[in-house]
Amino acid sequence: MASESTYVALLRGINVGGKHCVPMNSLAELFTGCGCAGVHTYIQSGNVVFNIPRRQVNGFRASVEKKMKECFGFEVPVILRDRQQMADVVRNNPMKELPEKTLHVYFLADQPSEDAIRSLDPDRSPGDTFRVAGSEIYLCVPNGMGRTKLTAPYFDSKLRTTCTARNWTTVQKLLELMTG
Repeated sequence: MASESTYVALLRGINVGGKHCVPMNSLAELFTGCGCAGVHTYIQSGNVVFNIPRRQVNGFRASVEKKMKECFGFEVPVILRDRQQMADVVRNNPMKELPEKTLHVYFLADQPSEDAIRSLDPDRSPGDTFRVAGSEIYLCVPNGMGRTKLTAPYFDSKLRTTCTARNWTTVQKLLELMTG
């Protein structure tokens, strides 16, 4: 249907370290119950690809967050990207020269102000590098995400928005699922 668009919902903090456990079939059912079609989840970390009429996307994020709280008993921030936005994330990668296994992307709920971006400390985590591009942060962590000081809470506090990270392999796979 021409009025439907494909989106990915990136849920923050579910099924990580044994906390906030959400079965993927229950998550898919929740999205279907919210009016989505063609719902697919990808791995256990809260990635949901779905179709929804464009006219329903306004307020959809808040609706899913409310349903998550009702169904699972805890708050789950949700960040949405449409197919074109995900294609842009992959195409516009400013760190293409770096090894993909070290690359991650933080997806931001809102685009940060220039002042907030300037407040970020490029030396906070020696050896790790990042670049802010619109509503994404590209991050290279040669020693792994578990060792970096460039964490979601750090970026949340400095940029005054919510973010969630995905490794480069997941970013590419989500785009593939959205276009396939």
